[in-house]
Amino acid sequence: MNKLWAPWRIKYVSQKRTKYCIFCQILGEKNDKKNFILLRSSECFAVLNTFPYNNGHTMVVSNRHARSLEDLKDNEIIALNKMLIKIKTGLTRVLKPDGYNIGINLGKSAGAGIANHLHVHIVPRWIGDTNFMPVMAETKIISQSLKELYRKLKKEL
Repeated sequence: MNKLWAPWRIKYVSQKRTKYCIFCQILGEKNDKKNFILLRSSECFAVLNTFPYNNGHTMVVSNRHARSLEDLKDNEIIALNKMLIKIKTGLTRVLKPDGYNIGINLGKSAGAGIANHLHVHIVPRWIGDTNFMPVMAETKIISQSLKELYRKLKKEL
């Protein structure tokens, strides 16, 4: 049997689950570099996913702890979408993907890892970026460090 070492995953697998919302926590910390927060506005923020599905996987998150779309005010919906477009534009310039998956998982049954705080995923995609690893080995290969990507995106945004 071949082994693929992914030591960075141990932080996620072994982390203590808290009752606190990670999005509310990092928003309040005001340490954007440590938390990989790319942009902030009065209604929302954009953050690199530290356990990404693909290189550049970013989330645009409501500042207010809202559970669902209907919980957002009109100005929050507009701000969320404007930031989503800005992040997509920056990702396109820096990573030059062939396409994107953009979506919202509402509720645990829909795949939301953080089900109680609304966030939109934006995942850059490239032709041929899927292979047997996620299916056979439950492993995804990410080819760029978060720190390097963060620096490049911050400069672009």
